[in-house]
Parts: sequence; structure tokens; C-alpha cells
Amino acid sequence: MRLFIIRHADPDYPNNTITPAGHQEAQALASRMQRLGLDYIYSSPMGRALDTMRYTAEALGIPYSVEDWTQELAELRMRLEPWGQLMAWDVPGEIIRGSGSDAANHSATHPCLTDPVVLAAFQRVGAQSDAFLARHGYQREDGRYRVIQPNRAKIAVFCHGGLGLTWLAHLLEIPLPLVWSGFWLPPSSVTTVLFDQRSSQWAVPRVVGLGDVSHLYEADLPVQPSGIKANAD
Repeated sequence: MRLFIIRHADPDYPNNTITPAGHQEAQALASRMQRLGLDYIYSSPMGRALDTMRYTAEALGIPYSVEDWTQELAELRMRLEPWGQLMAWDVPGEIIRGSGSDAANHSATHPCLTDPVVLAAFQRVGAQSDAFLARHGYQREDGRYRVIQPNRAKIAVFCHGGLGLTWLAHLLEIPLPLVWSGFWLPPSSVTTVLFDQRSSQWAVPRVVGLGDVSHLYEADLPVQPSGIKANAD
């Protein structure tokens, strides 16, 4: 099974949709996904994800389903001086990795993970991911997935940057702050997760493509910077 975690195209946040550039991105993405072929299409209920997804659903001529749990984690907004208001996944990496060589262990006790709101959100995403994948034949047990119904289905989920990174942390069992500070999912990007099966019983999620925007290069479109907080220079 292949799971495609797709971030929405360039967002128009105030109007909960996508920008004109985002519509171009979504069209290029649809052409790519049409060539690839999909068996299932799912989307966040938020407008920017739905408006991105519709191009692909129409190109393939297959129905889609809305998964409420894949909406953005809007409750994870915090204030951090001197940066001001941030989403939790935008906490600067210089803070998360401030313990030097012990960064991986430090991340496990970082406030991002000890805050009860963050903990609840992460646990909720994990539980709902597990239920979602069980419906497709893969039952999570101790970090790996028991193969109940092996398949070669191609599943696309149109969602959001923060949700996508949080979901990857659960699937790959990488400490959440390290995923948040170490990766970025560009608008309209495709992250491909292969459920790598080496035996008849078990499969393990393996990323074979992260934040891929090859459809933008093919269409001669720029990669929009939405979500990047670094200084422009």
C-alpha cells in the first residue's frame, strides 16, 4: 500500500481557500496524480484542502471522502518571545536542538511534548491514523502494522503542513519536535509512504519521497514559501 500525504496548494488563509497561484499548483498536481492513478481520495474538511483536492478528484473521475481528523491542528497556537504568535511546529529549531549532541533525548522532554494540549493533539492524531489505516487493512501494534488485508492500494490524503508533519512523526516513530523543526512540506507537495512488507505478517511505514514538488517544476511553477519562517536573507 502507498499513502500519499498531500499538503494543500498555496493558501489564502483569510478566505479559507487557495490563491490564484494555488489553483495553478493544484492543476499541475492533478495531472501528476492522474498519471499515477489512485484508488482512494480523502480530504480535510477545510476549504484550502478541499479546493486543492477537487482538481485531482475531477481529473481521475473518482469520488472523495472527507476525514475530519485531517484538518489543521489549529489549537496548537502559542506565544513565544521574541517570535510572537507561532504554531507549535514553527518553534525555532535553535531552541529544540539547544542541548547539542543530546538533541534527540532533549526533544522528548521539550515543552512541545509536555504541554497537555500538544500531547492530546498528538495522541488524537495517532489514534485516528491507526483507525484510518485499520480500515485499509493495516493494524498498528507496537509501532509496526499487522497486515490484515495486504493490498497495493494508492491512497491520497489532502491535508495540511502541521497535520502532515505530526502524522509522519507518529507513522515513523520520530520524536515530534525533531520532525517539526527538521522538515517542511511545501504547498501542494506529495509525501509518499510505502508500507514496506518483508514478511506475511508485518509492514512498516517507509518514506520514499518527502515533500516532492516535481509537478511544479514540470509545469514551470515556483515553489511557494508558505510555512517557512526563516529570514529571507
